[in-house]
Amino acid sequence: MKSFACLIAVLLPLSFSALADQGHHHEEMTAEQLGTVHFPVSCAPSVQMRFERGVALLHSFWYEEATKQFEQVAKDDPQCAMAHWGVAISLWHQLWDNPDKATIKRGLAEIKKTKSLHPKTDREREYISATEAFYSNSKKRDHDAGADAYTRAMEQMYQRYPDDREAAAFYALSLLASEPHHDSTFANRKKAGGVLEKLFEDEPNHPGVAHYLIHTYDKPQLAEQGLSAARSYAKIAPASPHALHMPSHIFARLGLWQDDIDSNLASIAATRKTAAMHMGGAGHQYHAMDFLVYAYLQSGREAEAQRVYEEVKTLPSSKEYGFDPHAYALATFPAIYALELHHWTEAAALTPVPDTELGDNAITYWARAIGAARGGNAAEARKNVADLESIHRQLLAKKKKAFAEVVDQDRKEAEAWVAHAEGKDDEAIKTLRALAEKEESTGEEPEGIPAREMLADLLLDLKRPDQALAEYETDLKFNPNRFDGLYGAARAAEMAGKSKEASTYYAQLVKVCDGANSDRPELSRAKALLAKN
Repeated sequence: MKSFACLIAVLLPLSFSALADQGHHHEEMTAEQLGTVHFPVSCAPSVQMRFERGVALLHSFWYEEATKQFEQVAKDDPQCAMAHWGVAISLWHQLWDNPDKATIKRGLAEIKKTKSLHPKTDREREYISATEAFYSNSKKRDHDAGADAYTRAMEQMYQRYPDDREAAAFYALSLLASEPHHDSTFANRKKAGGVLEKLFEDEPNHPGVAHYLIHTYDKPQLAEQGLSAARSYAKIAPASPHALHMPSHIFARLGLWQDDIDSNLASIAATRKTAAMHMGGAGHQYHAMDFLVYAYLQSGREAEAQRVYEEVKTLPSSKEYGFDPHAYALATFPAIYALELHHWTEAAALTPVPDTELGDNAITYWARAIGAARGGNAAEARKNVADLESIHRQLLAKKKKAFAEVVDQDRKEAEAWVAHAEGKDDEAIKTLRALAEKEESTGEEPEGIPAREMLADLLLDLKRPDQALAEYETDLKFNPNRFDGLYGAARAAEMAGKSKEASTYYAQLVKVCDGANSDRPELSRAKALLAKN
């Protein structure tokens, strides 16, 4: 723990440009750094190791470096059809990306190249055919049709080649990529888990298996099942920034904040090291920072969270993914900080980040609306709700449905608090309860604060402690060890005259914040009350 903290303390003051100027060069990654992959192909023996390195990079979603590896294989062995398959599959970032027309065009060109080289085995032809199924069905930008076609093809490969562990791993990933939107049954995830758990026993050092298990179980209802993979993945591929970060998805779901913090400090340090070596993926750090700030705020380490935000302000923009995660971080971190700490005046006064993509500042207007409403200024809050409505309409017009849905949820949460400020408490309760039930049914990651916790906070404001306690306790099952959830449950129990339950929750809060140097009044009150008992 201390070594990670010391390392990041050295690295954080440096910008990427400063690191890149140190003159480091790209180093070959070994199996000990990226994990073990066995993917025999009928290319020249001299490129087999590099090809498998590319696949290992692909399994850790290090798409930039995987593409480089496969391009080098194609250069070293111009007759290697599978090298072009590697480029094509690396262009599709399966779990979060709907490729644009240019990417689809390039992917199809790579597939065309593979076929012109006449791949030598049925197995290779089927890998290529499966990837072609995705790109061909996505020509009209129907991403879901492409993902479904790819999954069907990979399922056939999985059944036809039971000893091909790569086919099994890629099939499991395809199930996650083609998961129906808002599926509360988790059918694809459970099927993927069944495939991957068997593989994990046989291939404990395979980077994709551990990685995909974490994604499979990245839901509050399933997270406990992903803890073994989370403990393993960083050790399997310690050179991969994403491998160092991914365990924190499970740690965050389970409220294991110190594990979460250590994971993301290591990921940020690795990102900066590889950026200094002129390797791709410098923007990976922002996602890790997002988790880091969240974990700091849940464990009473507000000063550390603030330092991350101050560091972000010194970093350059990064648009290597088609959007700017730097701008998103600038908007998100102060909004989450203000709302988590219940600094309503500060939240209401937030300023939108200039020169951002449409939707980036939705979180600013969300925080401003809630801050103004909870500060008693319903009229000002309404103005910010109107801004959210405008962003939502524009996103729909641009056919960015997924982003529009997130903004609409933000708008509804803000609307609930405005309704509360206007004395329409039944309406506010109904809205937040519906949002909470939807959020929990699909295991969505809340945008900072869970809707169920907001509902509990509202009921506590209304002096309904028994109802509030029930909602806090429900929320803590989905979002364990959140600071506000624990304090709210303790306060509600105390107000309801349930001293034993109150003491339990206060003690849990103090334990979660053990070692923190926090001056939050809630934590001071918890310690004082416990000292009296």
